[in-house]
Amino acid sequence: MLNEASRIEAALASVEAQAAPWDIIVVDGGSIDDTVVKCQGRATVLQSPPGRARQMNAGWRAARGDAVLFLHADTTLPEDAFVEMRECLADSSVEGGVFRLRFDVRHPALGLFSYCARMKLASLCFGDRGIFVRRQVLLDICGFTELPIFEDLQLCRSLQKRGGFRFLTNSVTTSSRRFLEHGVLRHQFRNFCLWLGYWIGVDPSLLARRYATSDTFRAAGTSVKRSSH
Repeated sequence: MLNEASRIEAALASVEAQAAPWDIIVVDGGSIDDTVVKCQGRATVLQSPPGRARQMNAGWRAARGDAVLFLHADTTLPEDAFVEMRECLADSSVEGGVFRLRFDVRHPALGLFSYCARMKLASLCFGDRGIFVRRQVLLDICGFTELPIFEDLQLCRSLQKRGGFRFLTNSVTTSSRRFLEHGVLRHQFRNFCLWLGYWIGVDPSLLARRYATSDTFRAAGTSVKRSSH
């Protein structure tokens, strides 16, 4: 998380509503608002240099459970998320998986993107979909590759190649604020160009700098605003 005071409580509440046991760990990348204060008493708060991969790696390494769910600070879980996740992990061949996605507002373009998230393609498994992985698998693969962008796709791509990656039927709900701030179609087109660049092999550092020009995330070495888990 990073400067998510307006949204972190909803994310925490959606986890707290699930059947225990669970540990809630939030990894802060240097928030200057009340984000950390709103987590106190509700989660273990860790501090980390900013950057999604760095923060998520810090989080799972501190986790004690057999499986870890990575949740963006502006994303909430459905009521029976843990039930479906546990049922999936009851199969010993499953190493991890991802939820479907929906947005918190209705818009044709966002609806189309949500529909695409039903496809069983690791290439569409962005972090805002709620990725879960067995802790032992994270140890085996050394967690997230510390890329400045698309570390989520890199992880899911690796898991799908290993053969134990699954797609759940429940949907998490994520914020549409970036799309509304920058224009839904414009923001989606920008995201598509970056995504395409990643898949054809463009240096992630170049893609991250392009992403930063729209002032939407904070990552190591750049003034960005993206790290929210």
